[in-house]
Amino acid sequence: MRTTQVSTRRWVLAATVLASSMTFIDATVVNVALPALQTNLHATITEVQWVIEAYALFLGALILVGGSLGDQFGRKRVFLAGLVIFAGASIFCGLAPSASALIAGRALQGIGAALLVPGSLAIISATFDDADRGRAIGTWSGFSAITTAIGPVTGGWLIEHASWRAVFFLNVPLAVVVLVLSLRFMDESRDPSRTARIDWAGAGLAVLGLGGVVFGLLEWPPLGAGHPLVVGALAIGTLSLILFVVVERRAANPILPLSLFKSRAFTLANLLTLLLYAALAAIFFLVPMNLIQVQGYSATEAGAALLPFPLIMFALSRWSGGLVARIGSTLPLAIGPAIAALGVALLARPGIGGSYWTTFCPAIVVLGFGMAITVAPLTTTVMGAVEREHAGVASGVNNAVARVAGLLAVAVFGLVLVRTFDARVRPSLDRLPLTVSERAAIDRELPKMAGADVKAPVKRAITEAFVPAFRVVMAGSAGVALAAALFGALLRGKR
Repeated sequence: MRTTQVSTRRWVLAATVLASSMTFIDATVVNVALPALQTNLHATITEVQWVIEAYALFLGALILVGGSLGDQFGRKRVFLAGLVIFAGASIFCGLAPSASALIAGRALQGIGAALLVPGSLAIISATFDDADRGRAIGTWSGFSAITTAIGPVTGGWLIEHASWRAVFFLNVPLAVVVLVLSLRFMDESRDPSRTARIDWAGAGLAVLGLGGVVFGLLEWPPLGAGHPLVVGALAIGTLSLILFVVVERRAANPILPLSLFKSRAFTLANLLTLLLYAALAAIFFLVPMNLIQVQGYSATEAGAALLPFPLIMFALSRWSGGLVARIGSTLPLAIGPAIAALGVALLARPGIGGSYWTTFCPAIVVLGFGMAITVAPLTTTVMGAVEREHAGVASGVNNAVARVAGLLAVAVFGLVLVRTFDARVRPSLDRLPLTVSERAAIDRELPKMAGADVKAPVKRAITEAFVPAFRVVMAGSAGVALAAALFGALLRGKR
């Protein structure tokens, strides 16, 4: 009986790992595919950002609803619903005829992932007892990382030999395997205390608030800070977020239970998550573009260049999963983000050209080591800071924080990138002997930044302007990661 129970738990763990990996793969694979789809769909840098942001917006805003739905109506049921939506949306993205259609498909993927992701960790918490939960979460983190590692390399190969569209179809066979394992081995679980209606008002305000702020930040560079659309979007977004907090304080069954933040450990761990994952989002958005469009890497080479990060996390996952039980959370959650900050800072070193082994590789190795120390203890700390029956909500909040961090980071650092790039590139172009018509054509291409389709002298000016802008963003991201380490140092105890 014991052997059968252990075997069942392993298959449940495998299903949750693969399901989570689908959402992680789409984060990394899509970043590698961005240069190719930008060329194929003639997308501007703002549209490319929206390919990332549409997914992150609905995932970040609705993941709290996903956790609540799972706790109330059954985690397995909601988990499988999210799986079907995500797989269907992936097929839609693969068939998208335009940038607008792709953005819509990514938004639908985000909705599916919002049901899928919180269920993964909540199901693990419901399946494993206290003694095994830490290592199970560590295994989840590690295998999710290694599956994610395969994604960019496989996706890069598909981009080169088939199409960027093929990267979205990677999710389909994974979804089939998860469906079979879940139906065969996964038991239903729920939080019996959650019987009230879902807080749809809070969910709507979260989407409107985050969407307004992100829309305003993304449209700021092309339209200008004083444009009515930018000002209006930022104002509506900010007001909606304020109303969101007010509604959540009064709601009988809020999607964001503010009472959870009475736990000091839960609050600090989520602040750490916000800052650290903001830094990571900036990296995984810009580094593949730098490698492909500036350094001249192929899509496969760019995917392989990121491999040290997930491989190191995989190799150290079970070890780091047991760190909290052995030495507590304070030390790993202070040292890990600090090491990660060093890795981010090292990404600001490379210029144009040079060996991968002396430019990008050291930074990615250091970043991977820092994250390996951090991720499993962070997840274990978050889940251990609340009562077990609230695991779905706690998982949803922490995942929402991570996704919102990425959502805001791409918008804010994207604004910094565009502003810095424009300040560098325009004086360089002014010095080139260009006719009025040539300059007008170049100006139309500039919103694509390093992906602009221009001749060699102009391309050189653009890439030489992109590198300093990239360095500014990396330096800012390193500062954000270092701030995360400060919150980690403040953690004491479980509750």
